[in-house]
Amino acid sequence: MKSRIFTCSVLFVVFLCLTGCLPENFFSKPEPRLVLFVGVDISGSFLRSKYFDDSLYFLAHYLYAHLKGLGGLEEPKELFVGSIGGSNVGEAKTLYPIQTFKYKTIPEIHEKLKEIFPKKKENVITDFNAFFHHISETVSNRRLILKPLAIVLLSDGVPDVPEAKQTEAFRQIVLKPLENLSRNIVIRLLYTDAQTGDQWTTLVPRKRVRILTQDAVVMKEWRDPSLLIPQKSIEDQNRFLDWIKDQVDYPVRLERVD
Repeated sequence: MKSRIFTCSVLFVVFLCLTGCLPENFFSKPEPRLVLFVGVDISGSFLRSKYFDDSLYFLAHYLYAHLKGLGGLEEPKELFVGSIGGSNVGEAKTLYPIQTFKYKTIPEIHEKLKEIFPKKKENVITDFNAFFHHISETVSNRRLILKPLAIVLLSDGVPDVPEAKQTEAFRQIVLKPLENLSRNIVIRLLYTDAQTGDQWTTLVPRKRVRILTQDAVVMKEWRDPSLLIPQKSIEDQNRFLDWIKDQVDYPVRLERVD
């Protein structure tokens, strides 16, 4: 009986195709739902590190690949890119929208990122809480609540406090403004180290937010010629796109931390 129903359904679709009665959007891709925020750490500790320049170059490739939906990467409905930190605690920063990057090539995106995030000595504070609060306000004001939400942080992840107080500082990272924005929300902290990443996943209080971290020593492998093959267009870089899915965008298990 089930096979007969399936056969009839297939024949019906074929009939509609032949008669031109299918809706125009029948075979079109579903409307994007992902809301993607990217924060770049402009504090001195990350800015002076050997990974800052690499992180912007990676981000240019990452944004382009997602905006084009290459290799099965999820295309965002909305994209916002801004700074983590600055000169003062709680300082509001500009969030650059999807249109800033959507119609640019990878080199053009990279140049724009270097323009947005220049190396300045006066940027001394990493303020994760201000960035998360800004995300919450943006999602609410733009009526993006309940859409899948991904937050990518390019940062060493180290709070700007004396080393002896860092354990307590991780517990002071406030994700509460994000908790009710979506049923599907993930933070991806890239360019950190194993110890700091472990402190993010075990000490930062949360109920619904999932946290993924990736070490800087792993992130720098993205430029390996065996992954990003020279003289090959990004659209054909299947190994690199698979690496993004496996090392950056992989699913994260939800673990509640109080």
